[in-house]
Amino acid sequence: MQAVARPISVRLNAVIMTVLDDSPRVLTVPGSTTGDAKPPVLPFGPLDPDHDRTLELGMRRIIKEQVGIDVGYVEQLYTFGDRTRDREERIIAIAYLALTRPTDGFSWVDCYSLFPWEDYRRTTPEMVDGTISPILQAWAGGAEALNERAGVTFGIGGLPRDPALVLERYELLYETGLVKERERDFGEDPDGIHLGVPMALDHRRMVATALGRLRGKLSYRPVVFELLPEEFTLSQLQQLVEALSGVRLHTSNFRRLVDRAGLVEGTGRQQPARVGRPAELFEFRREVIRERPAPGLR
Repeated sequence: MQAVARPISVRLNAVIMTVLDDSPRVLTVPGSTTGDAKPPVLPFGPLDPDHDRTLELGMRRIIKEQVGIDVGYVEQLYTFGDRTRDREERIIAIAYLALTRPTDGFSWVDCYSLFPWEDYRRTTPEMVDGTISPILQAWAGGAEALNERAGVTFGIGGLPRDPALVLERYELLYETGLVKERERDFGEDPDGIHLGVPMALDHRRMVATALGRLRGKLSYRPVVFELLPEEFTLSQLQQLVEALSGVRLHTSNFRRLVDRAGLVEGTGRQQPARVGRPAELFEFRREVIRERPAPGLR
């Protein structure tokens, strides 16, 4: 007997990110899963083929309906369509990255609770050397290609670590069973170790894609200014870049980099200080977008 094909539907997902309390955060909505534990859920909904003139307008409609805010910067991230997304129908999910300034009254989930192996601002996360590295070595089993993949992805074995490889690190942990989603999708739990907070469906994979994209763009697009107030101090700018990149920056070097990049200009005003000297306020130089094709913090 010929198998009945599952219906296909198109959904739009929004990865809305900000920086709050020195951590990148992603906006979530109440989940619809059953049981006591309800994993975080991204805003999402079906495409309305009759009324959504474009995919982006459909995504903005869903954000407005579910969250009640108008986002500014948006870009399409990726299309997700793995067979394990849903058991009843084949769902094609088109995800968008949106940036907004911090807003009270919403459920913001700390990205470093989702990906605790990504925050290197103080030191190398203990789980990288204590848990991830030995399990990846056992998984590789002496195979050169697999050891090289683990080393390049996580920066172990003396290899440099690329902060932008957030998705690649998550997918490697998924493949080796170190995140809860693997057990949920395939019923496999070889080590009984689940790192980070799981999300519904493949939403954590979407957030990993967004954070990696955002980290990569820091070097060639001025997206960081979408998350700052109109006027800011250089310390606020540095803390924001550190929060997104997950690495600590040398203050003097960072300020020389900002100066050479020509991304900001002084306003002539100062931020009142509770202690010590007041800090100068700066604003983003929008002219830099016309001056060169890839303005960023290289």
